[in-house]
Amino acid sequence: MSKRFENRVALVTGASAGIGRASALAFAREGAKVVISGRSREGCEKTVQMIKDAGGNAFSVQADITKAEEVEALIEKTIKTYGKLDCAFNNAGVMGDKAIPTIEYPEELCNLLIDTNIKGTWLCMKYEIPHMLKNNGGAIVNNSSVAGLVGLQGWAVYVASKHAILGLTKSVALEYAKANIRVNAVCSGTIRTPMLDRITGGDPQIEAMFLAAHPMGRIGSPEEVAEAVLWLCSDATSFITGHSLVMDGGWTAQ
Repeated sequence: MSKRFENRVALVTGASAGIGRASALAFAREGAKVVISGRSREGCEKTVQMIKDAGGNAFSVQADITKAEEVEALIEKTIKTYGKLDCAFNNAGVMGDKAIPTIEYPEELCNLLIDTNIKGTWLCMKYEIPHMLKNNGGAIVNNSSVAGLVGLQGWAVYVASKHAILGLTKSVALEYAKANIRVNAVCSGTIRTPMLDRITGGDPQIEAMFLAAHPMGRIGSPEEVAEAVLWLCSDATSFITGHSLVMDGGWTAQ
């Protein structure tokens, strides 16, 4: 039985843990050759080893997506190693570890979120797309959030950055629709990741607050997001572009 991504090359940024790692493992299980990227060399190498232990094909490149030269080098290494790029999950992003009122928000943290979440996502597409054009098509998924759809008190800059990713997704999708390059986004609710652990600090009251926002009464898993990412990159969604797939346990249905 053939696999969905056999003979395809997939790039996943922010793949040293959490949603990125789960997505990289899922791509590999479905036959893709996978390029793992992130700022944590150790975390990325662990993801690669997990893929290889399962019989998959992958390598890692440590890269900071806020720096154009590092993103360009990442894509060039992908092409040099595997010869092409079919799919990209631009997952890398930052949030901050706690809610901070706007008038107290540090400028340095603001710059980090804007540079990583907005500029970083834009830079990835800037360097991914030329090679997809040469390949006569491709699929890109950008990681937004439920915060790209609603406001959250104390998280104004994060919310703004995730809204911006949806704007980038729609605009770039329109630019390259006729070139057979599809660009979509995932908007997940609260997901059980190391980032969530940092935010809650193990405090059950904080976790209860997140749980209360989801009518399904639970927190999502990285593997559930990974399945959505693979679906959007697959041939099953060949007529879908510029779309924001919401997977939030019913949060925004309220």
